[in-house]
Amino acid sequence: MMSGLQDLKKNLFGGTTSVGRQFGMIFTLVAIILLFEVLTDGLTLTSGNLIAVVSQYSYILILAIGMLMVIVAGHIDLSVGSVAAFVGIVVAKAIQNFDVPWPLGIVLGLVVGALIGAWQGFWVAYIGVPAFIVTLAGMLLFRGGNQFIGNADTVPVPEGFRTIGAGYLPEGGPIAGYNNLTLLLGLIGCLAVAWREWQARKTRQEMGAEPTPLWISGVRLAVMVGVIIFATLRFAGGRVGTSLPVSGIILIGLVLIYSFYTRNTVSGRRIYAVGGNARAAELSGVKLQRVNFFVMTNMGILAALAGMIFVARSAASGPQDGLSWELDAIAAVFIGGAAVSGGLGTVSGSIVGGLVMALLNNGLQLMGVGVDLVQMIKGLVLLFAVALDVYNKSQGRFSVIDSITRPFRREGTPAAPAVPADAPRQSDKTPAAG
Repeated sequence: MMSGLQDLKKNLFGGTTSVGRQFGMIFTLVAIILLFEVLTDGLTLTSGNLIAVVSQYSYILILAIGMLMVIVAGHIDLSVGSVAAFVGIVVAKAIQNFDVPWPLGIVLGLVVGALIGAWQGFWVAYIGVPAFIVTLAGMLLFRGGNQFIGNADTVPVPEGFRTIGAGYLPEGGPIAGYNNLTLLLGLIGCLAVAWREWQARKTRQEMGAEPTPLWISGVRLAVMVGVIIFATLRFAGGRVGTSLPVSGIILIGLVLIYSFYTRNTVSGRRIYAVGGNARAAELSGVKLQRVNFFVMTNMGILAALAGMIFVARSAASGPQDGLSWELDAIAAVFIGGAAVSGGLGTVSGSIVGGLVMALLNNGLQLMGVGVDLVQMIKGLVLLFAVALDVYNKSQGRFSVIDSITRPFRREGTPAAPAVPADAPRQSDKTPAAG
């Protein structure tokens, strides 16, 4: 019977540890939603609240996508909040003082973010300075730059620019009482999920593998389509003038793009190879410097985008923008199943982890819990995620804690076979031993 349950779990959710933990966090997310739905007398799942959650936390989830790739490659980025704030003030000043059209302002922000990411990537990939030190310096440098350029004052942005952070899909269409474009997006989502399930079954048949039982595919498809339909009706049925936020559409687009990139491209899989075992990846022909440079540059671009979305939503750039964003992004990635040492983690898992933190924060606020207690509870949630990893270590599975302490051990001390997070250093000077 136990074997049957394990086969059922594998067919429904996948058989790997990371995928299993990811679905465990999905169940945690559902439990949090249902708990706060009861405790807040039904306020959690109202259209207005769900729209507010997406609008308020989309920039953190965007940061989590970039942070995932940095962490998978075996690094950490502490500067993303400061970079986001710096780009926000640069763009706001350029639009206000130099009459830069706001669409060009967005392009300018992305270019500045790419240059910052390339600057930090250069030190990490080609000089060999640990990413922790490089981004810690960047956190101080760009936080100071934000306050220097803005003179510690707020700088407003024009109405058009605010669309990316505070805009919604336009109204109109044959179905009254709902935002028709949101309904169309939901329909496309349902069709995409059905097509993907069909393609998965077709691929297994072409490879000669035993096909997943049809009823399991049906259950899996029904659950995913049901979630999409529920969310679509909620976002489409809010008060007139609101719908799925533009920032949410940007987030969905990034999730699709980066999920495809990390899972279905050679360069995306190389990031996992570098994080899992840098020496083996190098011997296989992977250019470690190029991979490390790319993940840091990419993080700079996404930090710039997140900063501009926040400024657009706030209608102005200010000196307090970006504070502690890096902690929320890192927590989202770890809660979503990534490993500190690299090589493990998914984009969808990081989004689930971010939603767990977002809805936990939102639910506590709806209940009137103070900010101090909210921070304490969020800290305990993160601690629980790490405690789960310690349990996995005791059961002979992969451990985050073991990977953290490994770089500080003396040579010759027994350790797990995974490579330390700073392993790319070995590729700079000497060839691998035979």
